Order: sequence, then structure tokens, then C-alpha cells
Amino acid sequence: MDLDDWRSRINDLDNRILQLLNQRAEAALQIGDLKRRQDAPSYAPEREAEIFRRLTEAAAGPLSAEAILTVWREILSACRALESALTVSYFGPQATFTHRAALQRFGTSVSYQPAKTIADVFDDVERSRADFGVVPVENNTEGAVNVTLDRLIDSDVLICGELRLEITQNLLSRASALDGVKRVLSHPQGLAQCRGWLAAHLPDVTTEQALSTAAAAEMAAVDATVAAIASDLAAELYGVPILRAGIEDNPHNSTRFLVVGRHPSGATGRDKTSILFAMRNEPGTLYRILEPLARLGINLTKIESRPAKQRPWEYVIFVDVEGHRDTPPVSSALREIGERTLFLKVLGSYPAV
Repeated sequence: MDLDDWRSRINDLDNRILQLLNQRAEAALQIGDLKRRQDAPSYAPEREAEIFRRLTEAAAGPLSAEAILTVWREILSACRALESALTVSYFGPQATFTHRAALQRFGTSVSYQPAKTIADVFDDVERSRADFGVVPVENNTEGAVNVTLDRLIDSDVLICGELRLEITQNLLSRASALDGVKRVLSHPQGLAQCRGWLAAHLPDVTTEQALSTAAAAEMAAVDATVAAIASDLAAELYGVPILRAGIEDNPHNSTRFLVVGRHPSGATGRDKTSILFAMRNEPGTLYRILEPLARLGINLTKIESRPAKQRPWEYVIFVDVEGHRDTPPVSSALREIGERTLFLKVLGSYPAV
């Protein structure tokens, strides 16, 4: 076969793919109608996780599993939009890492609503101004995002998904060289993730906190003496050149994000459950509370403490475990933990990544 023959074959395949996509879209419309009759949410994290898992296991090449997931993410996003319009709030403005995480989870066929603060994302979901919210919860270099943890204590939203994003920080500036930079701006997490690089390359330059990495890029766009630590997406969106790329201190820098909503996620067989509890300040209390997890063979994947604002020197403990709250082992463990704590709150069960 020559080049024209191969191009003709690709045209035929494209037509078949288009026909199948339209058939899938018709099925999505019917599913959307059924969901509306049953008053069921249009976005089902457990169903999409099952689709991605099945496709990943079936991927035999030459397309990589990652490439297939990228394509199918947009297919699911477009078909979901046919079922029902979806609004997603995220810690903005555009081009923050949270914006990128939201795009990675929901695709481009949703209405994105930037929020000025993480607290505003929770408010948007609680007050039904958005169907879902995306917020950062921890970075593997700088640890927990305390604002997110604090809002989880008081909020009625549920965690219904998680994702991890590799974070590459860049120095954006209209300055022609490093010696033209007089101020470096970024979100506190961005500054902290590049602390070593800044000390080595810009030791005498003032660093200042901004509301977000994207907000810092906006300021760098109008002042050539300002540099922003932000993403390449921010550089493109705000038209600021990348003066130095990959300046994060940890080459394996990543951030975990949570998807929060008002409806629980169903079980997939590969899930995670997040809880928080308060306990008495007595020797051995934490051991006794967590003992059911070990006895029932449930793996604990994360534990974090935050001061309880109501009582000085007392703490709220955040715990992530493997499994879904509706499965017998996790359900039994939660019942026992609830009996051993001052209070227990299940933040949500959701597909694990």
C-alpha cells in the first residue's frame, strides 16, 4: 500500500469511529433521561473509574494506556454534557494547578467556575452554585493543605474522587535574565516547593505570597521586574515567557487533589475511605481507636492531625483507609471506631488512584 492507500484507510476508520461515537452519544442521551427520571446524579465517579480501568487493562498498543485515557476522558466529558450540564468550581483563577487537575478529571465539556479561595470552592458546592469542586489537599514536598483540612471538618460536602498531578514549577518573567528579577511571587506552596532553588539562584531577591500561582503570573505579565513561580499553562495563558523551567526542589513533586460533591460514590472494588475523628487526650487512645483496622486487615494509607479549634491542645485526626464504607470489613471497622471516639465523621468513599 502506498501513502494514498493508507490515507484512504484512515479516512474509512475515521468515518467508522465517528459513527460509533454518535451511537455512544445517543446511548448517553437515553441514560441521561433515565437518570433524570430516577433523580440520579449525572456524574458517577465509580462508573467512570470502572471504564478507565477496563480500557487500561485492555490496552494492547501501539497507543499507550495514557494516550487512550486522554482520548476517552474527552469522550466521557462530551457524552456527560449531553446527559446534563455540569458546573465545576476550582481554586482559581485559570491556569492554576487546581485548574489543570479539574481539566484532567472532568475534561473540557463542562462549565468551569474559578473561585478566589479554597473556602469559596466548598461554599460553591454547599450552596449548589456548582455540582462539584476540586481542591488541593496535600503535596508530597510541603505536606497538607491546612485550609482544605479545616473546611472538611465543618463542611457537609462529601469526597467523591481524588487524583494526583505531577507538579513542575517554572520561573515566569518578562525579564531577559535572572539579574533583572527584583521580586518573586507565587502561592505559598509554590514558593515552598522552590525554596532551595531560590536560595541558590536568587538569594537576594524578595519573595512575596500571592493568592495563587496564576495570580502571580498575571502580575508578572505587567511588570518585567516581577517573576512568578507557576505552571507552563499559566505562562501560555498570560503570555509570560518561561525564564527557567523545572525549578522545583523535588524532581518527583506531586500534589493530591480531592473532588468534593453532594452525593456519595458507589463501590468499585478499588476504593478509599476518608474519615476524621476526635479522641480523648489519654495514653493509648489512638492505638485503641485504630486497632479494628489492623484486626480486620484494612490498610491505613494516611494519617494527619489538625488542632481542634474549639479546645486548645486537642486534635482532630484525619485517616485514609483502603476500601469502601459500604463493604462489610470497612463498615464494621467504622462502627467500632465510632464507639471509641468522641465523634467520628466519614468524609466519603471514592475510587482510589
